[in-house]
Amino acid sequence: MGDNGDIGKLPEGVRKPGDGGGGEAIMAASSLSSLRSYYFSGSLRLGPIGQPTKIKSTPLLLNPHRPSLYFVNLVGVSVGKVNVAVPPGSFDFNPQTGAGTIVDSGTVITRFVSPAYMAIRDEFRRQVDAPSYSSLGAFDTCFTTNGGQPVTPSVTLHLAGLDLVLPVQNTLIHSSAMPLACLAMAAVPDNVNNVLNVIANYQQQNHRVLIDVANSRVGFARELCS
Repeated sequence: MGDNGDIGKLPEGVRKPGDGGGGEAIMAASSLSSLRSYYFSGSLRLGPIGQPTKIKSTPLLLNPHRPSLYFVNLVGVSVGKVNVAVPPGSFDFNPQTGAGTIVDSGTVITRFVSPAYMAIRDEFRRQVDAPSYSSLGAFDTCFTTNGGQPVTPSVTLHLAGLDLVLPVQNTLIHSSAMPLACLAMAAVPDNVNNVLNVIANYQQQNHRVLIDVANSRVGFARELCS
């Protein structure tokens, strides 16, 4: 899927996620094996040998109109301990309209449909309580880290059957040019994919992601790179 023209390049001065080109390798491998797992920055494993045996998984949903995409059932999002009240239907899977949530290694940062993103962003801002917020490129929730970084909450993606907890390493992205940190998420662009939520590369880092097409499941396990 890639970036759909929305964030192929990060804003200048923002540190690039360390995928080492893994996204392209994973997509190229999709025709070679129905069972594979990967993590950023790390290894790509094809076939059953060496795959994790104890990993929580969520159903892989089939959209016959977009068979190359890995749809999953996102049922909610929490910021810290607060389950964010997003507008009804924000995460609903609909093969006819293309709506739903996908896991995609080629998109850089996680995107949510606009009303859901605004609710998640506003709760994140409320809990961080920075003196002020600014924008940098695609990011609209940036704050200064002069004098130390404010305490920031985790973000939890509630998928059917598992909770994917994203610590600060997966939720903040830092500028290399100034003392600035940004929420590493954004609203979907206003194009053909504006009904599609994306769990992207940056949020997958330091997780083993298991794609099991034969058994229609997607698994996640925390796996820190050495």
